[in-house]
Amino acid sequence: MECSDDRHSGICRTAVPGVAACLLWSTAFAAVKFGLQYAGPLGFAGFRFTLSGILVIALSVRRMKRARISGRFFVTSLKIAFFQTFILYGLFYMGIQRVPGAVGAVVVGSSPLFAALMAHRMQHGDKMTAGKAGSIGLGMAGVVLISLSRRPWSGIGFYETVGIMMLILASCSSACGNIIVSRSRGLDPFLLNGFQLFAGGTMLFIISIPVEGFPEWTLNRSFFLAAAWLVFIAAAAFSLWFYALHQPGVRVSELNLWKFLIPVFGTLFSWWLLPDESPTPVLVTGMVFVAFSVFYYFVISAREKHENCTG
Repeated sequence: MECSDDRHSGICRTAVPGVAACLLWSTAFAAVKFGLQYAGPLGFAGFRFTLSGILVIALSVRRMKRARISGRFFVTSLKIAFFQTFILYGLFYMGIQRVPGAVGAVVVGSSPLFAALMAHRMQHGDKMTAGKAGSIGLGMAGVVLISLSRRPWSGIGFYETVGIMMLILASCSSACGNIIVSRSRGLDPFLLNGFQLFAGGTMLFIISIPVEGFPEWTLNRSFFLAAAWLVFIAAAAFSLWFYALHQPGVRVSELNLWKFLIPVFGTLFSWWLLPDESPTPVLVTGMVFVAFSVFYYFVISAREKHENCTG
């Protein structure tokens, strides 16, 4: 029974870094949309994450001297890089290119629900119940509502729906990466993040060359501001998230519930910063469905944990 003070203190230690990471990520949708006006999705993603990895590694030189860099470290960092950067952000950048930033924020905001499903299958002790399944169903209903509102039977609607499917697959890849990170305790989370960002970014940049050609980017002030902010987000948010995943007693599904903040703040930032985007009744409804379903999942999980501890 996981009712110890250590478990509760571990959960408390995940709240601040978890919320901070999610608030940073919620600003990324508008910044990515800005950057994609001047660069291809895979090349831009590779550029961003390679630089982010270099930044984190450079800031972790002292930690590198103290840490034990073993074969397990490199194998684990490559596994994480594949799921958490290469697959996740390859699909994310190609998907967000096809949909409005606010739509992308809501769809990606449903990722805690996918993380809960994956954790149920892959992580011992993370059980699925009827209440949790109902909250996941509610969140999926919100995503389906938004998808149908894009009119997938029409030309442009089909193009946007493919983008939504890419974002959903990106969320599944993120869930796999989260579970690998949670199983990597004993490895320095900041170094692990730096190496996986660099490896994943390099893979994205390499594959962008045969897919998109050599970069011929239109470089201006807007591009550099968007790129600089995205590099900072990747370095800071992932470091905070990896730190939270390494805390004792944390469950992947529970930590991911903080991501219910992403659809709310992500859509607000997109409506505020992107001139061509504004609220619509269907999008607001879908956002409420997704945010409420993730919050409800959190409430059910906390209630079940309390009942198990007192029962």
